[in-house]
Amino acid sequence: MSTLRLTFATACMVCLFTLSGCSSGSRVADADWLTYNRTLAGDRFSPLKEIDHSNVAQLKAICTYTLPEVSSLQTGPLVVDGTMYFTTDEGSYTIDASTCAEKWKQHRHSDTPSMLLVNRGFAYTNGRLFRGTSDSHVLAMDPADGHQIWDHVLDVKGPGVSIPMAPIAANGLVYVGNAGGDQANVTGHVYALDAKDGHVVWKFDVVPEAGPARATWTNPKYPISGGAFWTSFTLDEPNGVLYVPAGNPAPDFDSERRTGDNLYTDSVIATDATNGQMLGYNQLVKRDNHDWDVDSPPMLATTRSGKRIVASANKDGLLSILDRSRVSRGSRPADLTPVLPLLSQTPTTTRENVEAPLSRDHLVRFCPGIQGGVEWNGAAFSPDTNSLYVAAVDWCANVQVKRDIEVPASGGLWLGNENPFADIFDPADKAKGWLTAFDAETGSVRWKYPAPHPMLAGVTPTAGGLVFAADLGGQIYAMDADKGSILWQANAGQSAGGGIVTYRAGGRQLIGVAAGMKSPMWPGGAQQSRILVYGLR
Repeated sequence: MSTLRLTFATACMVCLFTLSGCSSGSRVADADWLTYNRTLAGDRFSPLKEIDHSNVAQLKAICTYTLPEVSSLQTGPLVVDGTMYFTTDEGSYTIDASTCAEKWKQHRHSDTPSMLLVNRGFAYTNGRLFRGTSDSHVLAMDPADGHQIWDHVLDVKGPGVSIPMAPIAANGLVYVGNAGGDQANVTGHVYALDAKDGHVVWKFDVVPEAGPARATWTNPKYPISGGAFWTSFTLDEPNGVLYVPAGNPAPDFDSERRTGDNLYTDSVIATDATNGQMLGYNQLVKRDNHDWDVDSPPMLATTRSGKRIVASANKDGLLSILDRSRVSRGSRPADLTPVLPLLSQTPTTTRENVEAPLSRDHLVRFCPGIQGGVEWNGAAFSPDTNSLYVAAVDWCANVQVKRDIEVPASGGLWLGNENPFADIFDPADKAKGWLTAFDAETGSVRWKYPAPHPMLAGVTPTAGGLVFAADLGGQIYAMDADKGSILWQANAGQSAGGGIVTYRAGGRQLIGVAAGMKSPMWPGGAQQSRILVYGLR
C-alpha cells in the first residue's frame, strides 16, 4: 500500500472511531460536494477538470429527478460517495447522484410554517446529516435511511422564527442561526450544537443584551429587531474562526424608529469557532433603510499575492473585499473596534438613488431594490484565475415609509412600508441579472455578462477553466472563466435558483442543478421542482 493510500485509510479509521475526529473539510474528497459551498471556506471551486473547454459543448442531460412537490427550491445539494442529498421546506431527499434513482425521502410537518416556505440544504460530517426547519428545530439524520438521530429546538422560536439556512459542520460542532429579522422583537443568534446529541455548546447574540453594542440602539420606545440569518456560514478551519453574515434591522425601511448604528446588524462577524467569542466585525451597511441585508456567506480566500480576504457580496449591490489577516483566536479587539478593514467595494449590479432619503409622503425609487443585488448564494473564487465570480439581480424598488407608528405583535412582519408589498417591486419583466468576474486582489471588474433574468443560483468555477451559473429563466450556462464567453447553454425548463454542484459519480464528472423555484417573492412560477444532472456521454 502506498504512503498516500495508507494515510487516507488511517484517516478514515480515525473518523470511524470518533465523531469529532474528522470534519468534512479534512476529507480527501475532490469527487464529492460535502458542504453547501463545497468547502467550509465557501469558495465553491471544484478541482475536477474532466469537463473543460475542449468538451463542455458536448454536455448532455444524463438524468432527472422530479420532486413530488413544487416548492421554493433553493437547496444547495450535497454529494457524498455517489449519493446526493437535498431539502425543501419540509422534505428531505436522497438520490443516486449518477442515475437520479430515489433512495429515500422523508417529510416532517412544521408546526409554524415560515412565510417563504424554503430550506437551503443539509450539512454533513462523519456519517450524519443536519438540517434546520421552519419551526426552529435542528435535526440530525442518518444518511442511510433518513431516520432521525436527534432533534433540538432552539430557545429562539415562535411566530416568524425559522431556520432556512444550510448549517455547516466541523470538528464535532454544527453551526446554525435563526431567521426572522424582518419580524418584530426577533433578533439573530448563532448556535454551535454538539454533533453527537444536539446540545448547545455556545450561543452568540447579534444584538447583545448589554454593553456598547446594545447602546447603539438608542430609541427605547420600539422593540429591538433584526440581525438574523437566512444564509450559510463559513469557517476558517485552520485558524478556528467562524464567519457569519448578519441581516438587516427592523422595521426595514423606517430607520427613524430605530436610531443609532444598530450593531451588529448588517455586518460580517468573526467569532471563535470553539466558544463564540467575537473576534471582529465590519458593518457594511450603515443605518440600513433599504432592506439591504449582509446576507450571503462570507467567502474566505487567499489570493495569489498572499492576501487573506473575505469576499462579501450582498443585497446592497456591492462586492466588499475585507482583510482578515488580523483576525485570529485569542486576539479579541476592544468592543466596537472593527478588525476586518475594507479593502475595496465594487458594484455587482445597477446602483441608483442609493443616498436619497425615504419619505412618508411619496414613493422613492432605488436600485438595487429589496430583491436586488446578491441573495443567498454569494461570491465564488477560483485560485486558477485569481478571480471572484458573483451572480446578481438587477431589479429596483419603490417604497413609501409608513405614516403611522404601528408595531405588530412579536413575530409579526415589520417592514415599515406604506405602499402594499406587492407594489414595491418594479414590473417583473424589468428584472434582469449579472454574472461578473472580479480581480480578487483589487476588486476591479474583469468581465461582465448581462443575463436576461435574475441570477440567484450558486456559481461554480472549476479547474477545467469553466464557470457554471444559471438564471430564473431556466438558462444554465458554462462560461470561459477567463473571458466570460458562453461555451455551453441548456434550458432547464424551470427557474433555477438553487445550487449548481459538480462531482464524480458513476465513473465520470457530472453537473447537478436544482431547478424549479416557485416563490411569491420572485417572477416566474415553476410547474415542477427538479434535480437535473448533466455529463459527457
